[in-house]
Amino acid sequence: MMVNSPCFTQCSEADMSKLLRSEDMSLIQIFLSQEASYNCIRELGELGAVQFSDLNEGVNAFSRNYVSEIRRSEEMERRLRFFAGEIEREKLPVPADYTVPPAPNPKDLIDLEATLEQLEGETRQINANQEALLRNFYELKELKHVLNSASAFFQEGAAIQQEGLKERLTPKYDEEVAAQVSRHLSFLCGVINRAKIPVFERVLWRASRGKALLRHMEIEEMIKDPVTEEDIPKSTFIVYFQGEQLKMRVKKICEGLGATTYPCKEDWEERRQTEAEVDKRLQELTSILSETKNHRFRMLNTVVSSINSWIIQVRKVKAIWYTMNKFKKTETGLLHAEGWCPKLHLNDVDRALKRGAQVAGSEVAPILNTVTTRRTPPTYHRTNKLTKGYQAIIDAYGVATYQEINPAIFAIITFPFLFGIMFGDIGHGCIMFLAGLYFCLKENYFLKRLKSYEEIFLMLFHGRYLIMMNGLFAMYAGFLYNDIFSLSLNIFGSGWQISNFTQYENSTGDIDPGKTYGLDPATDDWTGKPYPFGIDPFWNLAENKLTFINSYKMKLAVILGLAQMTFGLVISLFNYKFKGKTLDVSCTFIPQMIFLQCLIGYLVFMIFFKWFMCDPSTPQPSLLICLINMFLKFGSPIEPEMHLYDMQLYVQSALVVISVLCIPWMFGAKPLVQHLYPRVRQASYAPLPQSYEQFENDGEEEEEEEEHGFMDMMVHQGIETIEFTLGCISNTASYLRLWALSLAHAELSEVLWTMIIGNGLAIDINKYINPIFLVITFLFWAVATVVILIIMEGLSAFLHALRLHWVEFQNKFYEGEGRVFAPFSFERMLNGADDD
Repeated sequence: MMVNSPCFTQCSEADMSKLLRSEDMSLIQIFLSQEASYNCIRELGELGAVQFSDLNEGVNAFSRNYVSEIRRSEEMERRLRFFAGEIEREKLPVPADYTVPPAPNPKDLIDLEATLEQLEGETRQINANQEALLRNFYELKELKHVLNSASAFFQEGAAIQQEGLKERLTPKYDEEVAAQVSRHLSFLCGVINRAKIPVFERVLWRASRGKALLRHMEIEEMIKDPVTEEDIPKSTFIVYFQGEQLKMRVKKICEGLGATTYPCKEDWEERRQTEAEVDKRLQELTSILSETKNHRFRMLNTVVSSINSWIIQVRKVKAIWYTMNKFKKTETGLLHAEGWCPKLHLNDVDRALKRGAQVAGSEVAPILNTVTTRRTPPTYHRTNKLTKGYQAIIDAYGVATYQEINPAIFAIITFPFLFGIMFGDIGHGCIMFLAGLYFCLKENYFLKRLKSYEEIFLMLFHGRYLIMMNGLFAMYAGFLYNDIFSLSLNIFGSGWQISNFTQYENSTGDIDPGKTYGLDPATDDWTGKPYPFGIDPFWNLAENKLTFINSYKMKLAVILGLAQMTFGLVISLFNYKFKGKTLDVSCTFIPQMIFLQCLIGYLVFMIFFKWFMCDPSTPQPSLLICLINMFLKFGSPIEPEMHLYDMQLYVQSALVVISVLCIPWMFGAKPLVQHLYPRVRQASYAPLPQSYEQFENDGEEEEEEEEHGFMDMMVHQGIETIEFTLGCISNTASYLRLWALSLAHAELSEVLWTMIIGNGLAIDINKYINPIFLVITFLFWAVATVVILIIMEGLSAFLHALRLHWVEFQNKFYEGEGRVFAPFSFERMLNGADDD
């Protein structure tokens, strides 16, 4: 084994950068001998660490090296599908618990192919014999029903004959002519599908011009189809006619309508003997069919115990041949493979290749080389059960560019936090948390039965950790809002003490329970003692509750929006520094950060200033009007009602001037510097970090950066500048959805509680009916809460949290132009992640 790389040193697990960025990748070349190739690729498939490139892209799929082997694998898949159909037809239970077998070696593969071929041949032979026996069995049953119906038919026919003769014959020759007519009147008996009787009657009437007479009788027992074994309602029939020509017409009509004709004697004694023979043959066939079914059942039972393992083995074998079709044969007879592999798995790949060559007994050792290239590697993020769901959310927007910071690490906290802000309720969050926790605790049970569940359940199960985290943060936000099913918890004691109740008394001097309390911090009702955590429960009784809660949640949404957008810009700084784009740091990051803080940062400053520094007993200015006047009334004196602090005019004027200067800084600085100093432009895109050093020019298949003119760069930078400057306002407004959805959730919860539970408690019929009515009321409220507030509102909050991450947060730093690392892995293939 030859290794041409110092890259075999495994990356440290404690390296923080590996959590933030994708794994370092290496382009590798593998040279394998023909006899060891299958075993080596089998080992790599079990390892799942190499993404192979197709070195035969120009070669037709039917002209590649291993087409015949793939066809053999597809033939085995066809046989397994045949067995699966037979097992489903017999409704045999397939075991859900089974171990995943390894891919078979070449010798075992030949034995498996022979076993499947033999079993298929035997099963088809048994099926053919059983079908023939069933056809014979049901034909004899039909004949028995025809014989049983014959007596009634012949009695009716005799009556018809006598009636016709009385009308047509003279008294002198009555008996003689009657005997002649009886001898010339023919009949045909059989069985036909009951649904075709009306058609049979019409066709028979038209074909015979009314000279044929049909009589039929329903068979009470259902006759099965020998092939599909479906129950078919049938009827026996008899057709009376005269002449051979009409007989041929009747037979053709029966054949065309799928009717079966049977011989039937007119003599009763002969019919009795025939019926006895039919009963004897039916008993014999019943015994033979029972033995045949038992033999088929035993054979299918042997298949059932192994079919899951066989399916997996055949799929693995087909994947191996399909992968080997991507390899190219060298002049020396070796197979040349190329692909991407994470650096941390290079040693594992080395050991897997050695293992495969040793099992195959090859004298030629596999050769593994790492290659330097400027091609962009695929992006590979290591995930676990917790991070997998969040990584899928980020990848749905776009796979991260190689080595850029992965937002999924931050989304583990920020996504459920924003969800909780919109969904904040202790009770609803607890239900969601317990549902996710149940899935997590029972995940081994569900993992063994995944194929038996519907798609919606699978979506919930795969997002179990996401549901659990969302519920946990919704409980946290519920404590922050002091909201549980639209009620409040008085844990620490209220800071409000109402001393004057005269305004709430009715005409008799009692407190009116229908009155609400308007709370004002400037009065003596406020003790000055804030509630330690969350909102004071006394606000739940206040008539100005909605005004206070709206103001609180709206300002909280703006603060959180600024924090996340600022964090996004900070991440962009680390991306620029990592990729050596120093020009972007000075011409993009710095002006963007200054512009954002001059506008939204100043608004958040005013929010905190108003909270901590202003006197609640005096009227306070509207912060939104202050921000608007800062631009519309630039340089004008501050109006008394808009005054917050000293030197406000100079501070706001300075912020306006700085934010306006940042616009041309963002728009023209970078294109101008790149145009005047081309070396600076090259340096801004130079792969300075150590992890980029291996991707140097190797002289072939390079990915060169497209050259742009000065005007192209100006247009591009102008679009980015407009997008960012307008986005600062629109993105901040977009974060107000945190307030809007939280308000909607709280109000809807209050409506359900008041309209259902409140009205239910108010009804008083008698002591026997009241408990029953309360139980029904509670059940109705519980169902409405789960369906409307948890499922529907939860889905709405999830989608809005998704939007805030994809648009408002990730557009500050995330490129998302990478391609996902899709290694050749049996595990990925069995889980359905690999389409090939």
